[in-house]
Amino acid sequence: MNSTKANTSYFIFLLLLLVCCFIANLLIGSSSIQFSDIIRILTGSNQIDQGTQNILYQIRMPRAMTALLAGAALSLSGLLMQTFFRNPIAGPFVLGISSGASLGVALVVMGTGALGLSFMGHWDLAIGAILGASLSLFLFLLLSFRVQDIATLLIVGLMIGSVTSAIVTILEYLTTSQALQQFIFWGFGSLSGVTWSELFLLIPLILFCLGWALALSKALNLLLYGEEQAALMGLSINSVRVQIILVCAVLAGSITAFCGPIAFIGIAVPHFARMLFKTQEHRILIPATILCGASVLLLCDIISHLPLWNQHLPINAITSILGGPMVIWIILMRRRI
Repeated sequence: MNSTKANTSYFIFLLLLLVCCFIANLLIGSSSIQFSDIIRILTGSNQIDQGTQNILYQIRMPRAMTALLAGAALSLSGLLMQTFFRNPIAGPFVLGISSGASLGVALVVMGTGALGLSFMGHWDLAIGAILGASLSLFLFLLLSFRVQDIATLLIVGLMIGSVTSAIVTILEYLTTSQALQQFIFWGFGSLSGVTWSELFLLIPLILFCLGWALALSKALNLLLYGEEQAALMGLSINSVRVQIILVCAVLAGSITAFCGPIAFIGIAVPHFARMLFKTQEHRILIPATILCGASVLLLCDIISHLPLWNQHLPINAITSILGGPMVIWIILMRRRI
């Protein structure tokens, strides 16, 4: 009973933290917006000038929504990967999804540049990333039916990532300086470029995958005992394996496509959720990880566009600065990890 009360208290705290981080994300920036202004704008008041309304609706609200979705998606995909591979440092990159997305973007930016063509913009980058991630996913799924050992499958995913990274390196070496600069900027990661039309695509996709992951909670709990033991308990290993891979690929691939690669969120946040709730029960861990991930990335985004910087810092730099020490601290605190 005490454990249930503690979990309820933690969930209330995480929800309040998420709301505070979301509101702070709307308030903080190069232009000052008061909380009362946000309330008046959201309630349809005409007393606020058009410039302030445009800043809120066209810049800060989409960015905050993107941070919320990206944090939840990347954190959850990291949790699923850590459970699936029974590896504490597994993350979305393990499937080669991020590397495949990078290859797709590299072909769009640097491949078209080498041919003397020009790409049309953000949607072209997103489509290229989705196609690249889908190719990596297809190869990984194909090999997963032939490789039964989880440790070997982990190596396969890393090798797919290595090969795609090598191809990207060759493209970087051969391309023009302008195309290389565009690709490097994409690699910094950004939450600011996602439009409302793209959010209307991302929101139902991410929500569907979050619900799918919750439906897999019982299977994920069984996987903690190992695949052989889970199979003896009646779990269909191949079916669950494909479902986990698909959910992670859609979550990580869609976010990478629209926001670029975002580091450490998928690795660090699931450990924070486990330490906070002191459980391995996925019916608790999944919503906890979603709330923690959304709050952490909102906080990172706030730090990245604080007025004292005079410009937006790359989101990847902030997540790495915060996430790297967090992972080291978790490993030191839990020596049996």
